Amino acid sequence: MKLKEGSFLWYLYLDKLYCLLSVRNVKALVEYFYLLDVHRKKTLNDVLFYHFLHHVTDLKRNQITIVFNMLDWNAVGEIGFDQFYMLVCILLARENHLEEQFIYRHSRPVFELLDLDGELKIGPANFHMYNFLFNMKKQQLRELYRDFDITGDRLLNYKEFKLFTIFSMDKYQERQKAEREGGELCSKKCRIKL
Repeated sequence: MKLKEGSFLWYLYLDKLYCLLSVRNVKALVEYFYLLDVHRKKTLNDVLFYHFLHHVTDLKRNQITIVFNMLDWNAVGEIGFDQFYMLVCILLARENHLEEQFIYRHSRPVFELLDLDGELKIGPANFHMYNFLFNMKKQQLRELYRDFDITGDRLLNYKEFKLFTIFSMDKYQERQKAEREGGELCSKKCRIKL
């Protein structure tokens, strides 16, 4: 999934540490939301939502429908600004390759989004359905349930999910550190050759 270059979301900045928008960006997003809300109900229905996501991303129609159903927590056929804000942060995290960071920082809301039936447990099908949003590969999913399904029921409760987010964040930080050290080593070698 990619954001379309030049779309409104392309110009928003997501804080890399907390995966949140600045106050200025939130204010701009609120104004944008109200522009999209042509019915003046402080919500977006599925048609408005589809056209918004179709305009700013390369998501397919069925993926947009899946995302809308995920965000429509109350099954009323509309989403409010809270859900819209969450979606924009997810999209920006995905675009900036901050998926692990986002899931770690917002583990409770992400867990609640993935818990479609309200049983306070997440199955592999839930993750697989949203892998295009969170960039989770099949191998990662297998490892997730093998390593963190402590109860053995092939479902993750919130505590198991939180352990997964902590572990994922540790792996992410190790990769970042290795990349920085690799870059520093390369720059030192380049200076020595000069």
